[in-house]
Amino acid sequence: MSIAQDLDMPVIFHNRNADEDVLTILSEFPNLRGVAHCFSSTLETAEKFIDLGYYISFSGNLTFKNSHLPDVAKELPLDRLLVETDCPYLSPVPHRGKPNEPGRTRFVAEKLADVHGVPLETIAAATSENATALFGL
Repeated sequence: MSIAQDLDMPVIFHNRNADEDVLTILSEFPNLRGVAHCFSSTLETAEKFIDLGYYISFSGNLTFKNSHLPDVAKELPLDRLLVETDCPYLSPVPHRGKPNEPGRTRFVAEKLADVHGVPLETIAAATSENATALFGL
């Protein structure tokens, strides 16, 4: 984290059942930026990450039938969202159970479009702009 801060580079972190620990660590580095990769936690945690300046990235688990993540994603602003595949894991529906691949990011974006009630093109533009801003592309 210190190196990323010194080099003005974004951090990518995966939080699994460690919300408070991750939030504590992130709060120790107020000038960092980055993304909560493969987000799977609560709306409250997502909002705290966003308040600290981080993006939230959703993977194929957003599309799973009994997932709580669509309810979370629906409440988050488009200007803080990213999409990903988490290859080779978490293939989105309709490819669940098969090895994931980058081309399946579209299914995640389609689900975000559905829960936000916007066209896929809106999600594509927003997440592209967000990735460009975060990674300095």
